Amino acid sequence: MIQDDCESPVITNKSPHPALKNTSTKSKLTPFKTVVAFSSKNQAGIYRPNHEQCPPITMENSFTEALSHTNFSTLDWILVVLYLSISVLIGLFVKKYVRNMTTYLGAGRAIGTCLGIATMTGTEMGLITVMYSSQKGFTGGFAAFHIALAAAIVTFIVGATGFIVCRLRDLKVLTIPEFYERRFDRKTRILGGVMLAFGGILNMGLFLKVGSMFVVGITGMSQDSRALPAVMTVLLALVLVYTVMGGMISVIVTDYIQFVVLSFGILAATVVCLNQLGWENIVNTVQELKGEEGFNPLMEGSGFGWSYVAWMFFTAGLVSCAIWPTAVARALAMESTKAVKKQYMWSSLSFMIRFIIPYFWGICALVYFTTSAPDLQELFLPTDPNVEPVNNLYAMPIFLGRVLPVGLIGIITAAMIAAFMSTHDSYLLCWSSVITQDIIAPIRGKNFSTASRIKWTRILIVVIGLYILYWGLIYEGGDDIWDYMAVTGAIYFTGAFSLLIGGLYWKGASSTGAFLALLSGMTALLGLDPVQRLVGLKWVDPKTNEDVQYLSGDEVGLMTVAFTMVVFVAGSLLFPDKPKTQSTKPIEA
Repeated sequence: MIQDDCESPVITNKSPHPALKNTSTKSKLTPFKTVVAFSSKNQAGIYRPNHEQCPPITMENSFTEALSHTNFSTLDWILVVLYLSISVLIGLFVKKYVRNMTTYLGAGRAIGTCLGIATMTGTEMGLITVMYSSQKGFTGGFAAFHIALAAAIVTFIVGATGFIVCRLRDLKVLTIPEFYERRFDRKTRILGGVMLAFGGILNMGLFLKVGSMFVVGITGMSQDSRALPAVMTVLLALVLVYTVMGGMISVIVTDYIQFVVLSFGILAATVVCLNQLGWENIVNTVQELKGEEGFNPLMEGSGFGWSYVAWMFFTAGLVSCAIWPTAVARALAMESTKAVKKQYMWSSLSFMIRFIIPYFWGICALVYFTTSAPDLQELFLPTDPNVEPVNNLYAMPIFLGRVLPVGLIGIITAAMIAAFMSTHDSYLLCWSSVITQDIIAPIRGKNFSTASRIKWTRILIVVIGLYILYWGLIYEGGDDIWDYMAVTGAIYFTGAFSLLIGGLYWKGASSTGAFLALLSGMTALLGLDPVQRLVGLKWVDPKTNEDVQYLSGDEVGLMTVAFTMVVFVAGSLLFPDKPKTQSTKPIEA
């Protein structure tokens, strides 16, 4: 913080960074890459008298100063603590209803349509979703809305047709790898479980850190080496307590409460944003900053393009609702296939809204910084290319911290932490149950009792939680969070797509083809920023000092999908299974 005996800095109100018109602004997961010290005027345009008694200002303490202007108050902290206490008590209360793995993982397959819609929305509208979506809005403008449209269209089609999900529900499986054993063989189930757990756990590796960045940003905590890890540890402990205790029943109940609180909070916050900035001002500012690229994702320079749009229809659309395990788990917990269809058709609206509103908040943050907050503009959008901008993941929470009134900001924060917790509990339960049900149980066989399964699932929840704490602190890739998630998730879902389509709809699919297709999904790792730099798909041009990329993450993803399908079909034709009688009896759960 700036010392009281030193003159406060004056921030110059310069024009927006010219690069905003044609490119997206990405930044790494650390808040700063370099620290700039100065005594008169620094490269970010912050002036300071050259007094020897005044310590030099750095970009870091300028950011801390910016954080301190939040409206977050003691009343808001009371609201947050009250909500979190209720969530933990729920986890303890519903523990008595857990009797076996079906109730622990599938809530007894007794979820009705309305509750199913609410809980699916609660899980999919997680804080990580809000953060990566606001980041896309901040960097891409209104052009990012195409992702929300893709999610809505594909989810509605899946609901209307029952594509994939209804057939899985009819089979009464608890996990997708369980279907692999039913349709193919045990080794495919075990490999499918390994791939699913590996891709899924890597996928959620940044959830904890990104969620904690929201809390730090909106509450105005001091940005130092202790604040972020401390918040990460506290949030993780809360999630672990009630997820370990209550399983899927706890997840369903807390997701419903979150759905109610979050629905009120995000609508109220959106109204405040509109009143603060004005719709016409928002549109005109994006037009001025980005031009047509800020509205059309197919335009060159928008940061998207044809391949990216196609990738979004596959990932944000089909994968998110019909292949990703946490969404499929909701379908498998429904009371009937008819309820599944209704759930998906109505959830298509919430799938669209969960993207659009955070995109809009990110756009509002961009407009607010460039029109009303010159200190934030110089931190997030410095005009000097030699100055490293602040991580744009902080943009939306800092914006909300300044424009939302006392009370509402507490409700929003409580709702977002609830969203954080509901996503983590679902994912922790999903990945731990996959390891237990689809890796350990098939190896152990009939000697693996129900009590042992529940015990191992709870142990793995804690182990995975500790891993995501570690991974969130060490990973420093340059990907946008959404793109990171799409690539890491592709390790699993590119192979799973082939196995689900082939296994459910093609009689000629073989276990060898399935096994090879699952292994082929590992090629999706080539889309990650550190891996691309390692193998030479991305490098820094020494002449311009800019990144040069041979294949983008979305292009790698599409190529991986095509590759796994070719491998699956070729492997099935070359190595067909011997004729056998298909059993409709559920695999031991």
